[in-house]
Amino acid sequence: MYVSITGLKPKSLFQAPRFWWHAIRSMQQAQRAPGNLSVEARTIAGTHHTMSLWEDRAAMRAYLAAGAHLGAMRASRSIGTGAVHGYESDAAPAWADLPALLRAHGRII
Repeated sequence: MYVSITGLKPKSLFQAPRFWWHAIRSMQQAQRAPGNLSVEARTIAGTHHTMSLWEDRAAMRAYLAAGAHLGAMRASRSIGTGAVHGYESDAAPAWADLPALLRAHGRII
């Protein structure tokens, strides 16, 4: 299974509507995407996190590069700051571990 985690903090309250517009559309796309096993979002310490589980990396990459998510990636730098990390695993990480995983292994976006 491929695990994809993200954390994004909007730069200001003025960016929140754009963030939510992209986030909701991207979550809906992920829920329908071939190969998606699970997708969830939570806010931890003011940072909006997502965790999606995929059959494999190829399924995640197909989702990543199309539709609403592609638009969200293009807009992300103007909306906020954050990090992304993906890896193969037999189990999903605990939500409490996401911030530490992103600090240790995340690619800054």
